[in-house]
Amino acid sequence: MKKIVAVIRPEVFQALREGLAASGFNGLTVSEAAGCGKQKGKQGLFRGTTFEVALSPRVRVEMVVEDTETEEIIDLICEYCSTGNVGDGKIFISDIQEVVRIRSKERGKQAFI
Repeated sequence: MKKIVAVIRPEVFQALREGLAASGFNGLTVSEAAGCGKQKGKQGLFRGTTFEVALSPRVRVEMVVEDTETEEIIDLICEYCSTGNVGDGKIFISDIQEVVRIRSKERGKQAFI
């Protein structure tokens, strides 16, 4: 199993969610995030005063999937989240050793379903 974490622009999240669901991938965890990368933030304007916004708002999408589904998920994320601009986000992939359902203590694939 793999854990996929995508940090994406908030404005593309809904399209990604719908694209994943249309492809049969419904299980995900979503949280708000903020960060900066190469673009190092941006400038804002408030009441005529320019200020530096150090962190850009992002959405963090986490999924645990079978190894065989990993590339399809990566392709879907890139398809729905790429604007071609700096700041489109990142995808992080890591191995998952075990999954345990808290309620029943089921492990592995049974806990995953």
